[in-house]
Amino acid sequence: MDNLYADRMSKIPRSFVREILKVADEPDIISFAGGLPNPDTFPQKEFAESTSFILENSGAEALQYSTTEGYEPLRSLVSERYAKNGLSVDPENILITNGSQQGLDLVAKVFLNHEDTVLVEKPTYLAALQAFGLFEPKFKSIPLLNDGVDMDVLRSMVENDDPKLFYSIPNFQNPTGISYSLEKRKLIGELVNQNETVLVEDNPYGEIRFMGENLPPIKRFTNNSILLGSFSKVVAPGIRLGWIVAEDETMHHLVTAKQASDLHSNFFSQMIVHHYLTKYDVEDHLTMIREMYKNQRDFMLEMIKRYFPEGVKYTEPEGGMFLWVTLPEDMDAMELFERTMEDDVAFVPGEAFYSEDSQKNTLRLNFSNSNNTKIEEGIKKMGKAIKELQCN
Repeated sequence: MDNLYADRMSKIPRSFVREILKVADEPDIISFAGGLPNPDTFPQKEFAESTSFILENSGAEALQYSTTEGYEPLRSLVSERYAKNGLSVDPENILITNGSQQGLDLVAKVFLNHEDTVLVEKPTYLAALQAFGLFEPKFKSIPLLNDGVDMDVLRSMVENDDPKLFYSIPNFQNPTGISYSLEKRKLIGELVNQNETVLVEDNPYGEIRFMGENLPPIKRFTNNSILLGSFSKVVAPGIRLGWIVAEDETMHHLVTAKQASDLHSNFFSQMIVHHYLTKYDVEDHLTMIREMYKNQRDFMLEMIKRYFPEGVKYTEPEGGMFLWVTLPEDMDAMELFERTMEDDVAFVPGEAFYSEDSQKNTLRLNFSNSNNTKIEEGIKKMGKAIKELQCN
């Protein structure tokens, strides 16, 4: 049967994180692997009330087919939230999607031809590599520094390699947790304004800043961009709702691609989310999430400093859900993973996040979905395993 499948399918690996989660979901496993929000933050009671309200008052509308663009009051609400942060976005330039992951898929469908060049961060979000990779582009990666991508490398690639897209996660980047400085946001905006490369700015974690100063999206400094957002991290991931912000011409093509894909996103969920966000105080909800995640981040860093040996480096993010660990150069994170799984501790080896030249001594840790007891036990076991590998 192999000859029946499209050639592209042999070139796209299954998601390493998704495969790990099948194992890490076992109750005895301490998992720092998934990009999972803490379920204690999910507004279950409020959602139940919003669901009942929608069914009782707008049931027929909510359960019917709807427009591809999405529920207009929800798009207007997203527009209003952008306006509060200094970014003017017309609701007509917002498309509701099945999570921001569908946004990546639609962007790839609209823009990418075989062997077009796509610039990505090094390392980058592995599911973006999957979404773009199905269309068989050429990936070129740009090293990440503490304040964003290396601008010299980015400038050279934009000016010399004719890239179609530059995919970036400026806030609490997945997997490293780093954030772009204001200066680099402005420089990137200027660069894409002067060239034909389209910036794809992914921002699923932007509202989970628990330290430091809020910074504007790069889109504030350019019109040559697409901005992705999501309700997964600030409401709940199971509702599978996100959005794309794009200019008129691009939006026309994105809507056409979405019509061919699924007609429209779950309209019932859109109405429920809109009711929830308008009836309840979302800022109080976000404050609770930020406080929880900051405490968990702080505790994980404290345990790393206590149990990991010298020579191990790590990021200290100001928000989001991840931190990035760099082991000694001669150590393989995959070997460490195999060793810690014997002690029922899971994480994601870093090589899954590279489009090329992977650094095998890196790994990602998720701090948002564990309590302090599990964090201490898991980090202690990891530290013990690292020390054992150093002695071998």
